[in-house]
Amino acid sequence: MRIYFMGVCGTAMGNAALLARAAGHDVLGADVDVYPPMSTVLAQSGIALHEGYDAARLERLAPDLVVIGNAMSRGNPEVEWLLDTRRFAFTSLPAALHSLVLNVRRNIVVCGTHGKTTTTALTAYLLRANGRDPGFLIGGVPIDPPTGNHLGAAADPFVIEGDEYDSAFFDKRSKFIHYAPHIAVLNNLEFDHADIFRDLADVQRTFVHLTRIVPRNGFVVLNGDDENLRALGALPWTNVVRVGTGERNDLRIEAFRESAAGGEFGLSWQGQPWAEVRWPLPGLFNARNAAMAATAAQLALLPRDAARSGRVGELFASAAGAERLDLAALARFRGVKRRQEVLLDTPALTVIEDFGHHPTALAETLHSFRARFPGAILTAVFEPRSNTARTKALEAAFMRSLALADEVYLGAVNRADKLAAGERFDTVAVAQHLEQLGVKAHSAPTNAVLLEKMLAYSGARAERRRVVAFFTNGSFDGIIGKFVAAMSGSSSDAAS
Repeated sequence: MRIYFMGVCGTAMGNAALLARAAGHDVLGADVDVYPPMSTVLAQSGIALHEGYDAARLERLAPDLVVIGNAMSRGNPEVEWLLDTRRFAFTSLPAALHSLVLNVRRNIVVCGTHGKTTTTALTAYLLRANGRDPGFLIGGVPIDPPTGNHLGAAADPFVIEGDEYDSAFFDKRSKFIHYAPHIAVLNNLEFDHADIFRDLADVQRTFVHLTRIVPRNGFVVLNGDDENLRALGALPWTNVVRVGTGERNDLRIEAFRESAAGGEFGLSWQGQPWAEVRWPLPGLFNARNAAMAATAAQLALLPRDAARSGRVGELFASAAGAERLDLAALARFRGVKRRQEVLLDTPALTVIEDFGHHPTALAETLHSFRARFPGAILTAVFEPRSNTARTKALEAAFMRSLALADEVYLGAVNRADKLAAGERFDTVAVAQHLEQLGVKAHSAPTNAVLLEKMLAYSGARAERRRVVAFFTNGSFDGIIGKFVAAMSGSSSDAAS
């Protein structure tokens, strides 16, 4: 089949295009910004790339199917031509993934407000480390496994990041509804995506819809400590396995400790010890990601009839040989880029980039940094960029999270001109509120000016070690790299 991806250079679209190519399809696509690294990877895989959108060109290319990315909307010339002519079949990315890959696989769908990318990478990594060849599609850029997409063996599970965001401008269902879960991993649930969900109950509704398509011989792996997930109810149509620190969980995280070297914790299944984990990733939130991933991977290795036989607990506890998941590989897991990624590490200064764009994610990361870097000055640099973060919807919660830092720099609100003044995140007011709480806070009209403020302040000699954490789900207008370059001094100072 000849498949055309509209918006092919996005992380999800690009990885899906590579999967389609690996499955033997003739793949091509277009984007307004065709640039490395995704453009390089696509071109090296034999995918023809076109810059910009051109209806006449699309007609000449004559694909059998057009996959329309989530970023496309009415007014795009190719979208309008397709709707006018109906010349070629078109679909959303999630629907295409279902028909091309997922409908014939045993799928592990990793969902939740936070931690999806890391947990998806961990699940695929553990299965590979245990001799399996899972397929996977990861929404970020993992270090382990070494690629964001892999078709894998048909007999092994397919692990995919399940986003609750909508599928396309013409399909407002959550993406994960298309993913045919055999195992649905629910990491956590909070209000987010204020542009498409009305409130927390609306988000819970779409998660219930997901659980209702998990088969009776499948599993919901659920964060049993999360009140918003517990509110979903008993889910009697399938099997529920609870993971967390509380006593009511089937798999428990025990004795968590953290230091500059990483985290340590134990895992037990229904009171029986499973593993002791020592690994380089920080925070209880990452320990939970590991526990969720390990549980899902172990369930995927059990016999297919285990759930319907009612022997899941017994089989999980007694799994041996090829069915027993060895967690020793966690000690070597290096994580995902832009998730607490250290960009510079000197005795005086550590610079970290994180994808955090929700108040809870910021708070958990800042708590972790206090344990990892005791005594250091903790500086949080936040860009209000996501469709929710740039509005007032979670402004008060962001104030509480940012107050955990010693210093805060607030970047410019992304696409501020698209929001009324009373609707957008107010960086000046937030900075003033933080100052009243004793936190040194700065805002700036542009990210370039923010960088100037940061460099001017950093030029002064700090009285103790400083940790600067950039939080953004975008590019931050390139100021992260510029700050690192300015502060490096010499390449020998940078972390290897």
